[in-house]
Amino acid sequence: MTIYLRDFDGMHSLTLDAGGLSADAAVVAAGHEPNGYFWEGLVRFAWPDIAEQVEFDSEAGMFCAVGSASDLTRLKTAVESVITSPKAVRDIIARAEASGFEFDD
Repeated sequence: MTIYLRDFDGMHSLTLDAGGLSADAAVVAAGHEPNGYFWEGLVRFAWPDIAEQVEFDSEAGMFCAVGSASDLTRLKTAVESVITSPKAVRDIIARAEASGFEFDD
């Protein structure tokens, strides 16, 4: 799994290399591209309380969030539970689509 929590001179970031994840097939089957922008949208929908506390700097090949160590540690735990579970991703996508949320992937 390629998810990293880093500290650069007091700046904290959480990054995830998009692609090659256990949940990718479920993302594609739902009609989305499993890129950094998709994962950012999933975080914004699934964990809005954390998403409000961090800044995003995602790219096509990478999800990136910048914030406090404590917020990013919470986010890392949440994201790790999803990127390894196609069922969890399908459930979040279904809830998001039912609520009218649109992924920007």
